[in-house]
Amino acid sequence: MGMAINNLPLIREECEILHMTDKQLREIMTRLHNDLVKGLSKDTHPTATVKCWLTYIQDLPNGKERGKFLALDLGGTNFRVLIINLGENHFDMQSKIYAIPNHIMTGTGIALFDHIAECLANFMKEHNVYEERLALGFTFSFPLKQMGLTKGILQRWTKGFSCSGAIGEDVVQGLKDAIARRGDVQIDICAILNDTTGTLMSCAWKNHNCKIGLIVGTGSNACYVEKTGQCELFEGDMSKSDMLINTEWGAFGDDGALDFVRTEFDREVDSNSINPGKQIQEKMISGMYMGELVRLALVKFTRMGLLFGGRGSDLLFQRNSFYTKYVSEIESDKPGDFTSCMDVLEELGLSHATEADMAAVRHVCECVSRRAAHLVSAGIATLLNKMNEPRVTVGIDGSVYRFHPHFHTLMCEKIAQLVQPGISFDLMLSEDGSGRGAALVAAVACRESLGCA
Repeated sequence: MGMAINNLPLIREECEILHMTDKQLREIMTRLHNDLVKGLSKDTHPTATVKCWLTYIQDLPNGKERGKFLALDLGGTNFRVLIINLGENHFDMQSKIYAIPNHIMTGTGIALFDHIAECLANFMKEHNVYEERLALGFTFSFPLKQMGLTKGILQRWTKGFSCSGAIGEDVVQGLKDAIARRGDVQIDICAILNDTTGTLMSCAWKNHNCKIGLIVGTGSNACYVEKTGQCELFEGDMSKSDMLINTEWGAFGDDGALDFVRTEFDREVDSNSINPGKQIQEKMISGMYMGELVRLALVKFTRMGLLFGGRGSDLLFQRNSFYTKYVSEIESDKPGDFTSCMDVLEELGLSHATEADMAAVRHVCECVSRRAAHLVSAGIATLLNKMNEPRVTVGIDGSVYRFHPHFHTLMCEKIAQLVQPGISFDLMLSEDGSGRGAALVAAVACRESLGCA
């Protein structure tokens, strides 16, 4: 035992590479700002890494939306169907989660949309609206090139999906075709959006200051309200001053812009991912990779003889065995208490860990999650500075933000340091954003009567 204690300073030293200084964060902000401008500009958009897609959403909820709407939320290994009834100051919402079997995630696009359409029809039967004609908002949380409110071209799959014949196709048309093949339900798809946009819309319904939507979950992305005049790719109604922009900032760094802060762990996570070289910022932030970053660091320190007496376990050496939820659990222990940490290490076959080992594991988790929080904060501060509004609420959703015990506090502190004087902000947890947001986009579209039934 006496020996093990002395390794913590060495491990802390090794973890310094995961620390980003404020100087580095400000450099990241400059680079991200330049990339946002490139994404918005006609000439540079085609080669921009941060695409800044137009969402074609120019109106936020104002509380006057009324009626019954469907929403479909496809963001990962399962999807939700929701029915929402909007009345004065209230809405009822019922939803059901449907699984997407693995063979469908990696099958054809047609099979995916047929599966979704079948679940939609079943849901409508269960909620006695099978005979009604309803407007639907579709949250689709994969990189989309929006061509209009109801037209979105899939750019690439992320998060473990690889359905064939879907990339480069209009996702709305894919779903419409599947609904038509069934021929039993009447659904008008009013809008397609992604989860960040849904989160913003959902929070804006409650809080009219909400002008940024952020996801820190399986993936990471943000959207924000931009002046229409800055959106060079927009050719529509210039009478409306605002346009919601979906940044797709997960791809920030795909051109090497983040290489100066990436570590060997980041490079290894990237090279073993299904999309090497892509979504570089996302891989430093999101829940899909955070646990793996921790695991790679633990493996390195074990092989150096600094951890677990140099003895690992089969699971420790197995890719993706250290779940991101472990990071949240370990950091939820009170200082000096290692209950959750011990449980996690036992699950990984590391019951020979000493208390010094546990302190070290906790430190690694803290370094990885703090870095993620700081990187997200630099991004949000960049958006706040660019918008230059006196007070903005940021609507946030995603498992990392929701369940990590310190993420919110880390973000509040760091954004406050990075944002220009005179700008104040709030971080608001989105209650069920992407589903409710989709219905709200449909409702706003119907309020503006943009061709909804």
